Amino acid sequence: MGKGDIEAGFSHAHMHGNSNSLYPSMIESPELRWGFIRKVYTIVSVQLLFTAAFAALFIFVPVARDFARYNNYRLLVFFGAAIFSFILLFVLSKYYNKHPVNLVLLGLYTLGMSITVGFACAFVDAKIVLEAALLTGVVTGSLTMYTFWAVKRGSDFSFLGPFLFASLMVMLLFAIIQLIIPLGPTGRMLIAGFGALIMCGFIVYDTNDLIKRFSYDDYIWAAIAIYGDIINLFIYLLTILNDL
Repeated sequence: MGKGDIEAGFSHAHMHGNSNSLYPSMIESPELRWGFIRKVYTIVSVQLLFTAAFAALFIFVPVARDFARYNNYRLLVFFGAAIFSFILLFVLSKYYNKHPVNLVLLGLYTLGMSITVGFACAFVDAKIVLEAALLTGVVTGSLTMYTFWAVKRGSDFSFLGPFLFASLMVMLLFAIIQLIIPLGPTGRMLIAGFGALIMCGFIVYDTNDLIKRFSYDDYIWAAIAIYGDIINLFIYLLTILNDL
């Protein structure tokens, strides 16, 4: 009787999964997975709104914009925020499922990233920032919908992992070359174009993980991954549009 109950339960779950599942042969509860996905996208939305507000501050408030452009300590603040974000990312990799420390760290990480984005926007015309933001939204939305659609039909994008990692190493090498031997606007555009393509790959890869692989306790780490992809894509698109 016990065995029959188990089989009946599995069969019910499997049948239930067929109508509402996110991918073929899904055995976890689709409701729980959808709840997790909504939680992650809610966190990412709050992060992006905060970053957008910070960017607007550096674009439209003269005091903030002038600080980013002309203040003697501007590079110290910019690189400080970037290094601070990187260190927090490492700390978060250890504590991302320890509540409420993870939320405090996430807030600080978002603040650090928002400062670096704000500084980048301070040097660019508001119209170009808006174009980059709209383009980022369209690309992210399209790739996210495509990934959900493809995964539902049995595709799996985890194979992209090694290629994306190798591409990041190439990007890092180019960035070092750019620092030593500046490549000019054309070089910047090529690097930014390559970077934007890599981030498109990461959006698909991380969305695939969001649907299939992240555990329910990994919501902070999943949000960081997707937020990071979107912010980096925005920065690369901003660079391309500004150099056109």
